[in-house]
Amino acid sequence: MADNVARPAASPPVAKAKKRPKELAVINQAGCTGCEVCIEFCPVDCMLTVPGPEYDQHKKLVEIDLEICIGCKLCVKYCPWETIEMIPSGEAFRVATSWTLRSVLPHAEWIENAPGVEIIQEGPLPIPGTKTT
Repeated sequence: MADNVARPAASPPVAKAKKRPKELAVINQAGCTGCEVCIEFCPVDCMLTVPGPEYDQHKKLVEIDLEICIGCKLCVKYCPWETIEMIPSGEAFRVATSWTLRSVLPHAEWIENAPGVEIIQEGPLPIPGTKTT
């Protein structure tokens, strides 16, 4: 026999908060050449190429999306210019704001209204060797 007793509605699943790594990788863009070596080693694709002024391919930079970074340190290990540092998570967003010259993350909370940061609307650039649609 069917049970006609009203049951409380199931509550929607609550998203688990992402546990932040102890340290996050932050690029000092003043020393970045845009060589993209770091991008090749990133296991979570948190690194983005930032177009140069007037979309100049020869003056591009790399930026790390700190919301995605897992703190694996591979980019630090392989950066030939030693311009990426591991910063404690509590300080990483503040440091990234001061080290970022150009960004393709206009909606990232940590970069919004950051003084001196040029927001590039056209990027990020495609990774070399990938197909664009």
